[in-house]
Amino acid sequence: MSDPTPPPSADAIQSFVRDYYGKQLASSADLATNACCASGAPAPWIADALANVHPDVEARFYGCGFPIPHALTGATVVDLGCGTGRDVFVLAQMAGPEGVVHGVDMTAEQLDLARATEAWHAQRFGFPEPNTRFHRGFIEDLRDVGLADASVDVVVSNCVVNLSPRKDLVLTEVARVLRTGGELYLSDVVVDRRLPEHVQRDPVLYAECLGGALYEADFLHLAKGLGFTDPRVVTRAPIVIQSPEVAGKIGPARFSSVTYRLFKLPGLDPQCEDYGQVATYRGGISGAETLFWLDDHHAFERGRPERVCRNTAAMLNATRFAPFFDVTVPGEHYGAFPCDPTLAARHYAEAQASAGPGACC
Repeated sequence: MSDPTPPPSADAIQSFVRDYYGKQLASSADLATNACCASGAPAPWIADALANVHPDVEARFYGCGFPIPHALTGATVVDLGCGTGRDVFVLAQMAGPEGVVHGVDMTAEQLDLARATEAWHAQRFGFPEPNTRFHRGFIEDLRDVGLADASVDVVVSNCVVNLSPRKDLVLTEVARVLRTGGELYLSDVVVDRRLPEHVQRDPVLYAECLGGALYEADFLHLAKGLGFTDPRVVTRAPIVIQSPEVAGKIGPARFSSVTYRLFKLPGLDPQCEDYGQVATYRGGISGAETLFWLDDHHAFERGRPERVCRNTAAMLNATRFAPFFDVTVPGEHYGAFPCDPTLAARHYAEAQASAGPGACC
């Protein structure tokens, strides 16, 4: 016999998540699983910025990745579910005093800490005034916090979309606020199947980023339907469930922490198409001076021409990356593009594999 208990309402889910992160958790050490914890070490350029974040803000950080994209100088950025503002303050350093970073969260306790440290961070960064703005509200309704249509260059989110009971509204709002050529840079928990209702109804599993995890195929279908035609994976890492109790509840479902980048670019092809285009990285992106990774199989070494499909060409020359690339115009159509790793991506992947694990000292 099936369980007759109805699934919790969207309001009930939001209320529990707000209480869980606002009142029940004192730090990331209180989490029952590692799903909401960042995997791996950040890139050096991100680590340098993290060193400037107030320790109280860092202590209450919950996230599954490092969704900090390149080339943000002067940009308008929004962090969905910003919590205490750790990523906001990292992004603020990348945007610089001419940029602005908005943090949106529904949890008053976390926003109180973020706002209390704004002036401290601005002074730490050497800025004349804070370039951060914190808003209490729901990521499903960015209009309510004053974000206008086509007003944002980049939206980031760190392990938060899975916590939303209306993921469709979140992505719809992101598509609304992004300018043409803008980007959603998203780290979140995905799963290889649709989860059974008893997992989705478990409040702790939901708040721990498992019960509401995005079934990846559904997420991609939703994103493409909203105009994010060609989502790209940047990083992917499996999530190991260490708690026997949690593992028993979720069964054979496999979870991963994935970082995606999704560009708002009209006219992208539904698959990679070959128009004889070549892209050459000029250099100049801070943190990627000699090698820039667009996604997990497109790396561009400075000065080295690479054949690209028409979608990749658009991601490089119709976005904020345009000043850093020379991209040839599309010519005759030669059919489907074999979207294999670029020469630079193969070279650096082979070099990393041959180096083996690092030594401990």
